[in-house]
Amino acid sequence: MRWVVVDAPLDSSGAGRGEQRAPDALRRAGLLDALAADDGGRVDEAWLRDRVRDPASGVIGAAGLRRAGAAITARVAAVLADGRRPLVLGGDCAILPGICPALPPASVLWFVDAHPDFLDGVTSPTGEAADMDLAVVTGHGPAAISSGGALLDPSRVHLLGHRPPTDESSTVEAARIDPAIHQVPAPELLRRGAGAVGAGLAADGDAPAWLHLDLDVVDPRDLPAVTYPEPDGPRWADLIALVTPLARADRLLGMSVTDLNTDEDPDGRHTRRVVEVLAEVLRG
Repeated sequence: MRWVVVDAPLDSSGAGRGEQRAPDALRRAGLLDALAADDGGRVDEAWLRDRVRDPASGVIGAAGLRRAGAAITARVAAVLADGRRPLVLGGDCAILPGICPALPPASVLWFVDAHPDFLDGVTSPTGEAADMDLAVVTGHGPAAISSGGALLDPSRVHLLGHRPPTDESSTVEAARIDPAIHQVPAPELLRRGAGAVGAGLAADGDAPAWLHLDLDVVDPRDLPAVTYPEPDGPRWADLIALVTPLARADRLLGMSVTDLNTDEDPDGRHTRRVVEVLAEVLRG
């Protein structure tokens, strides 16, 4: 099944940070050729210029997020209907509530991220939708940026590689996570072996699955070019071992990749490394 690269350069801060330029940077670094992928174009509505935090919902740019989400849903649904696999390039994790409505019922989500993304408009210190995307798609986030209700069954979500809480905000966030979500935090992932975790998940059932990769899951010793780096995470080799069996599973519908911050990569070497890793895990 061919990959179709779709750009969704949504930066939920509204500030036009480097995540917004990541899809273009990955293309310039040769991603389409490396994957022998089709070009699915750019979702033109997937941008945000509103930096104001809505006093009612606590979310930055709620109206713009709804517009972007609807456009992302339509594009992903069209690629899936054509029998191809979308590779959606963010932007940040705020693209996920746009992707999930395009997935079949009872889909599984493999969510690889340094953060649980389970805050809401009250508990988020920033108001960025990327703080709360997993909460939104499992029915625990602000209704202002979604159609309301769960887009995915929490029991079909696997949260992988996130760091244990270290401060008040992350402790609050950890307490909010739906207990039905399956969690393998970074220390457990590394203890069990990332490859073993990935292989086990890939072989666990035959339900359609989506793979979401926030690049800040990678330890900043290997990838500092993200907006919110977190120490003590998987290195590149660990990530490759985890993601490869998931990305090659027959039941995989598609994948999203987020949070490459080109502002932190002036010479482009980290962008090129991301292309190399994606080519390794997706092409084999």
